[in-house]
Amino acid sequence: MHKPVLLKEVLEYLNPQPNSNFIDCTINGGGHSLEILKRIKPEGKILGIEWDKEVIERLESSEKRKEFGENLILVNDSYSNLKDIIKKNNFYSVSGILFDLGLSSWDLEGSGRGFSFQKDEPLDMRYSRESILTAEEIVNRWPEEDLVGIFREYGEERRARPIAKAICAGRKRGIIKTTAELVEVIKRAVPTRFQFGRTHFATRIFQALRMAVNDELGNARKGLEAALDVIAPGGRIAVISFHSLEDRLVKHYFREKSKEEVLKILTKKPVVPAEEELMFNPRARSAKLRVVEKI
Repeated sequence: MHKPVLLKEVLEYLNPQPNSNFIDCTINGGGHSLEILKRIKPEGKILGIEWDKEVIERLESSEKRKEFGENLILVNDSYSNLKDIIKKNNFYSVSGILFDLGLSSWDLEGSGRGFSFQKDEPLDMRYSRESILTAEEIVNRWPEEDLVGIFREYGEERRARPIAKAICAGRKRGIIKTTAELVEVIKRAVPTRFQFGRTHFATRIFQALRMAVNDELGNARKGLEAALDVIAPGGRIAVISFHSLEDRLVKHYFREKSKEEVLKILTKKPVVPAEEELMFNPRARSAKLRVVEKI
């Protein structure tokens, strides 16, 4: 089950009030939204957006869906299309918007799309099966220089060049179709002494591929820009990120708009999980929360 990260802190900063409207741009299992709903009843509504159709279907058929009742509007789309989604659903006015940019437990453990190097699954990594680009396509067809580029930019991988070379050599022997096959190829390019560190040697490559497949940074930027346009004055935007590239993008965007006096930064430093939360949810360890208020 996906545990909502930094739930207490999200509620504190978004400060949902009765009869106000909120948008959860990454609703997933609805953990954050359900707690927000308890505070915005009876007339408040939540617009829940989820790119993965299977996740939407799981939520729709769950017991949790009954708790939301008519207060939840579910939309299967990418939050990069936030403005269009709001217009189509006539969802005004908006008091708070939440982005949880992390992978869910469902993505890692139940989707079967190759997000984890710890499972042998097809190299897919699409959040939406309607998207065209897959990790298999990138691994087997992209030029070596392009692989080096995404491994460095999205994975911040120091061994980007030798790993890209190993992938190009490996695919000449046959299509690299699964996560296990890719891990073996990466392993050949990583010296033995670096194969047993605290971070698995394939972590950054898998991160880079996932981010490239789903254009995560580009979509996050579009989502933030749209959120700032649509939220009401005095409304708040909260973003939970899980790696340095996402957090850097959010931080710089918020600073840029703060200098333009469009918004006020409420978290001078990112809020991180308390030790108590990490005890029951170790995956939250890299989470960082940043919150702003529209002026």
